[in-house]
Amino acid sequence: MLLAVDVGNTNVVFALIDGREILGRWRIATDPRRTADEYAVWLLQLLHLQGFSPDCVKRVIVSTVVPRALHNIQVLSNKYFHQDALIAGEPPVEWTLRIDVDQPRSVGADRAVNAMAAHERFPGDLIVVDFGTATTFDVIDGEGTYKGGIIAPGINLSLEALVNAAARLPRIAIEAPRANGSVIGRNTEDAMHIGVFWGYVAMMEGLIARLRAEIGRPVTVVATGGLAVLFHDHTTIFDHVETDLTLDGLALLAERVKD
Repeated sequence: MLLAVDVGNTNVVFALIDGREILGRWRIATDPRRTADEYAVWLLQLLHLQGFSPDCVKRVIVSTVVPRALHNIQVLSNKYFHQDALIAGEPPVEWTLRIDVDQPRSVGADRAVNAMAAHERFPGDLIVVDFGTATTFDVIDGEGTYKGGIIAPGINLSLEALVNAAARLPRIAIEAPRANGSVIGRNTEDAMHIGVFWGYVAMMEGLIARLRAEIGRPVTVVATGGLAVLFHDHTTIFDHVETDLTLDGLALLAERVKD
């Protein structure tokens, strides 16, 4: 089995994958100071609770946008799973798509993995929207070339900045406003929900409309990340929601590396 590790700015996701089937996934807050032993105490117990032992892991692959966290993940892989971790984007785990931007090495591993996985699954031109710490919009042409994209503040980051900067505003959850459809808030919390949620929907719809116009051809929009399902229920801009796109991409990369 494959242990796929997706290290994001907010969370680290571990997933146990058999072929393309995800058998289990576990999430922990990203902390570059967390040691391999600390990861192991947490992860090995979770594997055991679902009936798995460390010996079932025959390969480990890591995608990270937090360079400082990589070393301890590599030590975890060596010490507890007896595997040299494959690192997405580094030999022998080469990208399977061409990256056609001004600074190819600056493209985050998560964005490249998502682009590769989306191209493998869907034909034609693509826009991949990933809801993470930042919300990213990535453009892939029909030949599988990564053409660039957009980085916007994530909705949780935007809300956190608003609450921290305005002393009297309360903390609210990220959720759709009330079902009456009104965009006129009658109290502070409703006004915040409307501004944060519908403001974010309007931003996404506007950016995707601009991307579609610039691409000038039919394009498929794929959404991934934790909030993709929530937004999909309140807008028509997404053609597909693939919540495990990054993990699918890591499994695909691992398959293409020979033992």
